[in-house]
Amino acid sequence: MKKDAGMKRVLSVASECVPLVKTGGLADVVGALPGALAGQGWDMRVLMPAYRALRARLADWPEVFVEENLFGGRGVVRAGAVEGVSVLLLDAPHLFDREGGPYNVGGADWPDNPQRFAALSWVAAKIARFGLGDGWRPQVLHAHDWQAGLAPAYLAFGGPRDVATVITIHNIAFQGWAPVQMLEALRLPQHEFHPASLEYYGGLSSLKAAMVTADKITTVSPSYAAELMRPEFGLGLQGLIEARAADVVGILNGVDEAVWNPEAEETPYSAKKPKGKAQARAALCAEYGLEVPGPLAIVVSRLTDQKGMDLLPEVLPDFIEAGGGLVLLGSGDPALEAAMQGLAERFPGRVGVTIGYDEALSHRMFAGADAVLVPSRFEPCGLTQMYGLRYGTVPVVAAVGGLADTVIHANPAALAQGVATGLTFTPTDAPAFAEALRRLVALHGDPKLWAQIVKRAMAQPVGWEASAAAYARLYESILR
Repeated sequence: MKKDAGMKRVLSVASECVPLVKTGGLADVVGALPGALAGQGWDMRVLMPAYRALRARLADWPEVFVEENLFGGRGVVRAGAVEGVSVLLLDAPHLFDREGGPYNVGGADWPDNPQRFAALSWVAAKIARFGLGDGWRPQVLHAHDWQAGLAPAYLAFGGPRDVATVITIHNIAFQGWAPVQMLEALRLPQHEFHPASLEYYGGLSSLKAAMVTADKITTVSPSYAAELMRPEFGLGLQGLIEARAADVVGILNGVDEAVWNPEAEETPYSAKKPKGKAQARAALCAEYGLEVPGPLAIVVSRLTDQKGMDLLPEVLPDFIEAGGGLVLLGSGDPALEAAMQGLAERFPGRVGVTIGYDEALSHRMFAGADAVLVPSRFEPCGLTQMYGLRYGTVPVVAAVGGLADTVIHANPAALAQGVATGLTFTPTDAPAFAEALRRLVALHGDPKLWAQIVKRAMAQPVGWEASAAAYARLYESILR
């Protein structure tokens, strides 16, 4: 756990982190940032709950912080390292030692989620103010999403402080709402319950609490930062984002280029040696019993309307008729799961569907496909299209959020200049999506042009280097 004494210190607070717990892209970001920031001179430690599946790790980890009265029981923080990530696990069995997911069980949220994640935030603020038992104390507290949203608030309401704070909004749709009756139970000051502070439509929002009290607000792409000032994206918090626009910064996520690496797949390939991709395509088609004369597209996604999955049944028939094929991996809305399975039954030999998630299969899909479809109605950043770029699997994306920031549309000017990396479309509706798929078929039918797009896509920087440097500059700008 010891680091170079000359490094600056940041405490990252989150509900999940790769490789320990993952339900979405938040975990990937939280797990990647410490290593990326180490090269920028920052020692980052990640504080997260010790869920039941993680408690076995605690036996050999030293105790570095204790909170005797943590929302109904004792909480102990133990320090260790997992695959190079310095981790602080908050062991509070009364809050986290239970069956189910981090946030819910059987599809229903844990009723005490406000207290559970208030506890995580409370401990984070205490560590920021007083440090750990091993002498480590952060100069910056970096909270992620609503689960850590009360950490900047507890620090701000606790008196003078010398630790800077940042809240990153990964998805503003999840706001950490609680009824006003919980104000005292959550250890929040009554006098702060007003519209300019904690009050949120008659209740409380831990995300709003962070947005009001943190020194800086970051989002996971520049376009998403701008979108959040509009009602359809800000979801009730657009006014606050606009009021604090000078403190809002959009920083794109990156991907782990060691994990997502076409040269490390079963049939390795690269932009310079692309032959392996054709072999991977043949293997993927064989796996699903497909014969696809045109572009083979993939979808790796949660099956929700937000991800635009409801558009697929409408646009896919014409794409299939034009020679295309599809392999889909995902789960979510039962009605959408059934609809996807229905497509596979309707188009045997052209459509393959796997309901669920399989990391190894997702790698085979990106390696073997020609294109990846991401028709999201909103997408704060998105990693799927970045995997596509990395693998030369041309992204076809809705022009929203991070999708718009990372994919260069293959319009005539971009093609003439040799900079196109994919296809974008707007609005996110069936006619626009269908037109993008027609364009995909046309581009794929021109081998020389297609090879140019694939090569340019694979040259696009999608790692963490630039993003880590942006976070480091942000931290430096708010040091107290």
